[in-house]
Amino acid sequence: MVRTGAGPTAARRRRCLPGPPSRTRLARGRRPAARRHRHTSWFIDTGFGGGTAEFSPLTEGEVREVVRLEQVAEQVIAEVGAGRAVFDEIEARLRDRARQAVGLKSIVAYRCGLDFPLRDRPPKAVFPEHRLTDPDLLGWLVGLGTRIGAEFGLPLQFHTGFGDTDLRLHRADPLLLTDFLRKTANTGLTVMLLHCWPFHRNAAYLAHAFGHVRMDIGLTVPYVGHRAQAVLAEALELAPFRSLCYSSDGYGLPELHFLGAFWWRRGLGRLLDEWLAEDLITTADAERLAAGIAHINAEDAYPSTPAR
Repeated sequence: MVRTGAGPTAARRRRCLPGPPSRTRLARGRRPAARRHRHTSWFIDTGFGGGTAEFSPLTEGEVREVVRLEQVAEQVIAEVGAGRAVFDEIEARLRDRARQAVGLKSIVAYRCGLDFPLRDRPPKAVFPEHRLTDPDLLGWLVGLGTRIGAEFGLPLQFHTGFGDTDLRLHRADPLLLTDFLRKTANTGLTVMLLHCWPFHRNAAYLAHAFGHVRMDIGLTVPYVGHRAQAVLAEALELAPFRSLCYSSDGYGLPELHFLGAFWWRRGLGRLLDEWLAEDLITTADAERLAAGIAHINAEDAYPSTPAR
């Protein structure tokens, strides 16, 4: 489960509670929403907002952390300063966080674009930025995350496609990762392409071409709403059935978790009904595809226990 931006307001009004709840109502509302949808595991991107400790009491499911690379690096630079020792401290901090994590994440698409330079060594100097934007530093940071992810068996997520207004959309096309994916193809790393719209077909091609690529269009589905069936059909034109993972991309409001699950179930259900009616898929294969997207593909991509 990952987060970007505000929720789909119009769809929330129609399908969920009338208007945003108060903070007290939010805390009460999250718990039954989680139980009602029977989530057994929650993967939380802690790079924006609260951590796993705040979420764990609100659900019966297991709650695990996705560590955002840029947030850790910015925190270390703010604490240590911009000397050469900062690179060793960033690596040490990321390794420590990775031991308990379920995945790593980069938002390099926001900072300099997915055409970042591939760097095995850190830059000669670090500027103490509150928000990292230096391409060489970010390229090294992604490379570090790649090595740690392969070592610990953690997928490396990339935000791709649409997001907030500080994103340049043309630099968030996952096709820009092609050279990176060639370089990481035999390293043991799993790459998870998040969100993807309007480049979900490009992401599907990459999942088709590279065996270590998976895709998660969690943010897209609740935003496109009733068009979810069409988007899922386009993604599954090329994406192997094993490569597509569900997520709600819910953030803050419990209704957003409900909304994500609602549109996924409706969109995928209608798509499978159409395929079954046209005799394009067997009932057994449709059930396997639904179970794969709902949980099996994620269980294969993400570690079941912390690396420690």
